[in-house]
Amino acid sequence: MRQGLFGISLFKTALFAGSALALPQAGMAQAGMAQETGDAGATTSPAGNPGTSVDDDVAQEIIVTGFRQSLQAALNVKRESISAVDAVVAEDMAKFPDQNLAESLQRIPGISIQKDGGEGRAITVRGLSAQFTRVRVNGLETIATSSDGASANRDRSFDFNVFASELFSSLVVHKTAEASLDEGSLGAVVDLNTGNPLSGKAGLTAVLNVQGSYNDLSKNVGPRMAGLLSWRNDSGTFGVNLSAAYSHTDTIENGNNSVRWSQAYFNSVDGNPCFYSNVGPSGGAPVNSGGGYRPSEACDAASLAFHPRIPRYGVVEHDRKRLGLTGSIQFEPSDRTKFSIDGLYSSFKETRAEQWLEVLARSNERRFDVVDPVYDDDGNMVSATFNNAYVRTESYLRKSKTEFYQVGATWDQEVGDKFRFTVLGGMSQSNADIPVETTIAYDNKTANGFSYDYSDMKSPLLNYDIDVTSPASFQLAEIRDRPSYVKNRFKTAQLRTEWDMADGFTVKAGAVWRRYNFRTQLFMRDTAACGANGTQDLILGTVTCSASVYGLPVTSDISDLIKLGDAGQPSGTTNEWLVADIAKAAAYTNLYGRTAKEDLGNNRRVQETTSGGYLQFDVKGEIFGLEYAGNAGMRYAHTNQQSTGYTAGVAATVERSYDDWLPSMNLAFYPRHDVILRGAVAKVITRPSLGNLNPGGSVDGFNYRVTFGNPFLDPYRATNFDASIEWYFAPQALLSVAGFIKKIESFPVAGQYTATLPQLGLGRDVLGTSTPAYINYDPNQEYVVSAQVNGEGATLKGVEVALQLPFSFLPGFLSKTGFQGNATFIKSSADYTITGPAVSACTRSGTTGACTLTGVTAVYSNTLLGVSKKAWNATVYYDDGKFSIRGSVSYRGPFVDATSATGNIFEGYGSYTSVDAAIRYKATEWLELSIDGNNLTDEYRYRFNDVYATRNYENNHFGRTILFGARAKI
Repeated sequence: MRQGLFGISLFKTALFAGSALALPQAGMAQAGMAQETGDAGATTSPAGNPGTSVDDDVAQEIIVTGFRQSLQAALNVKRESISAVDAVVAEDMAKFPDQNLAESLQRIPGISIQKDGGEGRAITVRGLSAQFTRVRVNGLETIATSSDGASANRDRSFDFNVFASELFSSLVVHKTAEASLDEGSLGAVVDLNTGNPLSGKAGLTAVLNVQGSYNDLSKNVGPRMAGLLSWRNDSGTFGVNLSAAYSHTDTIENGNNSVRWSQAYFNSVDGNPCFYSNVGPSGGAPVNSGGGYRPSEACDAASLAFHPRIPRYGVVEHDRKRLGLTGSIQFEPSDRTKFSIDGLYSSFKETRAEQWLEVLARSNERRFDVVDPVYDDDGNMVSATFNNAYVRTESYLRKSKTEFYQVGATWDQEVGDKFRFTVLGGMSQSNADIPVETTIAYDNKTANGFSYDYSDMKSPLLNYDIDVTSPASFQLAEIRDRPSYVKNRFKTAQLRTEWDMADGFTVKAGAVWRRYNFRTQLFMRDTAACGANGTQDLILGTVTCSASVYGLPVTSDISDLIKLGDAGQPSGTTNEWLVADIAKAAAYTNLYGRTAKEDLGNNRRVQETTSGGYLQFDVKGEIFGLEYAGNAGMRYAHTNQQSTGYTAGVAATVERSYDDWLPSMNLAFYPRHDVILRGAVAKVITRPSLGNLNPGGSVDGFNYRVTFGNPFLDPYRATNFDASIEWYFAPQALLSVAGFIKKIESFPVAGQYTATLPQLGLGRDVLGTSTPAYINYDPNQEYVVSAQVNGEGATLKGVEVALQLPFSFLPGFLSKTGFQGNATFIKSSADYTITGPAVSACTRSGTTGACTLTGVTAVYSNTLLGVSKKAWNATVYYDDGKFSIRGSVSYRGPFVDATSATGNIFEGYGSYTSVDAAIRYKATEWLELSIDGNNLTDEYRYRFNDVYATRNYENNHFGRTILFGARAKI
């Protein structure tokens, strides 16, 4: 029976090419990996002896290197585990198979990625989004957050784009739970592992990789460099390594955006006035504001149809710099004692610049005169001309920096022949800072002749009848700056023990203490050039505001001309416009000289302290001649949670605690040496989203209502069932089928409940002094609270199919080729309460009063958010040890990721296909040349609004990226 199945909580896998890749705990041990000079093809039976492969004589002669070697290493990790595990292993030291960790993970069955700015950022595992996945770096749970993409990550999800892939030796994904595995995941636990100096060769090893990165949209070339130094003494008792990676990329994102679609009243439609000059249903001439709605066939059709809120094209520039450092010291004075100290530092800086030309229809439709509207069968005003429109050019700049660092230490000790323990401790911190987030807007509030045509939702025609390149057409109207700061910190201490009580029976027990602190702060320097008082004090003096003067004069000295370039736009689209030069316009308005005010409503803190332990039994043996291995146990977690938020500027801290008992069981049966049957069942949890835990909001002391976060949300709790069959039918080959069911007991939904202010952690001071609630304050008064509440559960079911097949049975050079691919199919369903579109153009309260567009609230069934029903990826490769080439295709089906707003039913992303390729040529024993191509088809990413109408939310592309360079190893 394989010793590797039992009793070692820090498993190892033997390294290739004279180097070692250390893999983390989870009940795995020696995964015998092929050496360049050893047996790469022989399979291993449960008894720990070479199995009877398809052809043992041939298998003994197979030597694996490069990409094939990395596939074999990952296969060994999977095979040697009791639980469901997949892995990606580096081809060599500082040589990960892909340029991005997330894009490597998507090659694992059941994993899809979410891209931002053209790069993989977050992952979903078996249909569950990133917040349901826990990530550990060198065995320590952590969170890395960034501000990449359109939005910052302020939740529990892990941003993989923070790190350079060259810093890591392996990724291991645990898809089923064990009692000895850290809790907190409904989806998976992902281990990121850096190098292991004691597993390398004696003496000094040095690696240097230098590449250039070219993007065909930006036309820029940036450097990408990585290096590693590793040393081990001759006796193998002491080793140290250092690695570093740096890259600088400058890419362009071109596309269009609607910022959702909505329903609204317009001033007139084809000359038909839609309002009276005074409130009420009779008399008066239409005006551009005020008055009562005047129903008519033309006005009703326009108001009930959905129109784009901010139709626009734009150019987004992503300037990214990454620096990563790792270090490891290992000391093994005897074969029973080992000490390790690991450190990791990463700096990720991004400057994101956006320039948009748009019509600000949102909340301004009342002034618009609509001409020649065209409607489709999905209730959309797909084309029209707007007169008296609100035209805006928007210049946006965000400078962000994420710094991540972690230090951890491990002591592995064997006491006698049957008892072992591991002491592990460390801390990590991730700071995601945005010192600059500036928007400066040029406005023209009375523009005529704007026309749009969304007949092709992905490529709309947007045309402006005014000169949008002339400073005389605009006024500088709005100035915003919103710096923000986020900190995530983990402190962890763990003890793991193992006792071989009898042959085939091991007891594992351990204890853990972990403290997680989260804090976010937001500041604001927002102003309009003309304030509520009719004047505004600026650095250039006091501006007197009027109906025609609502901003500052625009000059060419503070402006830039922007050309759109290729955004898939049709002929006739306006492609050039004027925007503010952020630096010059900020100086012109003294923006950064203004005092930033803290936005307390968006500031919050959460502290979670977890303490607990586990007891697990590992068994192996035979039953009716059938070999088996398994583990079963219980994990206990006590969570103490403190949440702080602000209501009306008053801080409130709410403390609570809860306990979870999490049983789990994994079984593996070996009916043949090359077949493994696996099954697992476990109770699992994911703690609530950080934003939902905010005990802050607003209080209405007139109507006794509170809009609030909910620090009393329960964790997501679920029962997971897993089963799989794996057939290792040839050397380096695998065919597997896995099925899984996740029964989620509950997840947060929008809802209402009643509570007193003291029960919410609030006092009288959050009430307005003129409100009845303040004047007649009663601590027992109940309020209707609108917040996220514990909703009903959902079920997710899926199937994964994977095939890894080297074509070694083919003649000649074809014997060096192979295939790796997988597909995942998921079915899920959940109910959501959503306010949909208005169905009447004039809804009144009773028989009198103003008309309103009131959406209809109903329950809608759909997939769980973030779940694609189908995803697959495939790789074809050739690798003869000297020359290798591979091509990969990854597909993710459409999915909804939010319940949406403004009357739309869900929103999400269309299907996405990515094509990548890599070529390697080993010129000498120490020098390798390479070229990589990412997103070779320059795929557009389409985001839709409303799952039934699939209205355009955005459609953009990021260009192809080509990397070329050389790698030296001594």
